[in-house]
Order: sequence, then C-alpha cells, then structure tokens
Amino acid sequence: MITLGRSGDERLAERFARALAAELKAVGISLDYTPVLDVRTNPGNPVIGDRALADRAEDVARLGAAIIRTLQAEGIAACGKHFPGHGDTTTDSHHELPVIEHPPDRFDAVELVPFKAAIAADVAAIMTAHILIPALDEERPATLSAAIVDGLLRKTLGYEGLVLSDDLEMKAISGRYGHSEATVLAIAAGCDAVLMCPPDQDAQVDALETLIHAVEAGRLPVKRVEEAVARQRRVKGRFLARPRSARPAAPLHTILGRDEHQAIAAEMARFA
Repeated sequence: MITLGRSGDERLAERFARALAAELKAVGISLDYTPVLDVRTNPGNPVIGDRALADRAEDVARLGAAIIRTLQAEGIAACGKHFPGHGDTTTDSHHELPVIEHPPDRFDAVELVPFKAAIAADVAAIMTAHILIPALDEERPATLSAAIVDGLLRKTLGYEGLVLSDDLEMKAISGRYGHSEATVLAIAAGCDAVLMCPPDQDAQVDALETLIHAVEAGRLPVKRVEEAVARQRRVKGRFLARPRSARPAAPLHTILGRDEHQAIAAEMARFA
C-alpha cells in the first residue's frame, strides 16, 4: 500500500478501491480487512512496514478515508486497522507482544488521526492491535483493554460501529493468555467479534465453549454479548441486505484481474 501512499493521489485510491470491490463482490466477499491505518513512523517495523499507506498521519487519514468511502459505496464493508496504531513498533505481534511507550498526546496527534478520519467516513469496522501501551493501559494489550476499546475508541472517539480483534492465535496474545481466555477478555473489553485462525476448528470450539461458560458464571455480562450481536446484525443488514440484480452474474474471468484493474496496479507500482 505504500506505493499508493507515495502517489498521494486520492482519485487513484478511489479507483483502486472500486476495482478491489468489484473483485471481492465477484467471489462473494462482503467484508475486507482494509485499509491499514497505521502510520509508518518506523520504516523498519517488521509487521506493518510497506503495508502502511504513508509516513504522515494526514496522508494516511486522507487516502484511508477515500478507500473506505469507495469500498462501502460499492457494497463492501471496510475495516480500518490496527487500533490504536501499530506503526511504530520494533517487534512482530505474530511472535511477541510489542510495547509502545508514547504518551497519550502523541497518540492523539499521530496514531489516532487516521482512525478519526475513518470514523468520520462511517467505517463499518475497526480491528484492534495486539500491542501494549503503558500510558493507556499498563496491564493489558489493546485488544483486551477496556480502557482502550470501550474507553478510548467508544467513549472518547465516539465510535459506534463493529470492533473486531486481530487474530487471537498470534503469540502476542495466545502466548500470554491462551486463545480461549483471550476470547472472553476481548469481548469483555468491547470487541464485538474475534478473529481466530488456528490450524483446525478445535481451538475455535474451545473458545466458544469458554465464552458460554463465562456468561453462565457471570464473568461476562449478557448485556455485553447482546451489544456485540446487535452491532454484528447492523453491519450485516447494511451490507448483506442489498437486493440482488436480475441480470446474471458476469463470468469471473471477465472481472478478476481484468485489464482495467491491472492498469491500476501498474500505475501504483510506478511509485515503488
């Protein structure tokens, strides 16, 4: 995505998002975990790097909002990530827990700028980051932190959309909490759904059973679960309830990788 960011071209971002939406719809996908809204303040970041749009918060905000608006106008739910900002880390959260020592005013001036723009663009979903920010929560990573998810994202920034966790199988979380306990903590913190990508379904079943037991034991309020389900239904109603076209679907080979889309990719690649 850094090539798109280097172009600085909002119209190119819109064309990219329109092409992306067309290909996603062609294969039946209605939610895309894009755009990355992390600011590339650390080019050596081992997990974000060139996935970021730009080095400046204002550029990430402008181009990210353009992608969100266009994707969603085309019927694809967008998901901005990784809240509250994974751009300035030196470790990979797939393997260990990154710690960011910035004070709150730095986050407000840099990392949160693209997320504020995404919220203003009515982004359907926001994904949390597996990062520890002692200035915001000394104990728990953002995904599991009520202070960050419910406090900062919901109450301070006023976000009412869907909050999704990043993959709970990543070692930053599973290595410290285990995926089942992390599921309970994430939902309790304010996430409305969790992402879990294990090699088989056993871990997912175990996490679901642990979640049910947590509700039955009173560890997780029923009201919190009902809020999460209501948000999921709103997003599904918004992006899955569109009337089907009476026209037959175009053959996939006429949509996927079509010349027009390849031309957009080539135009972006010029800025590599």
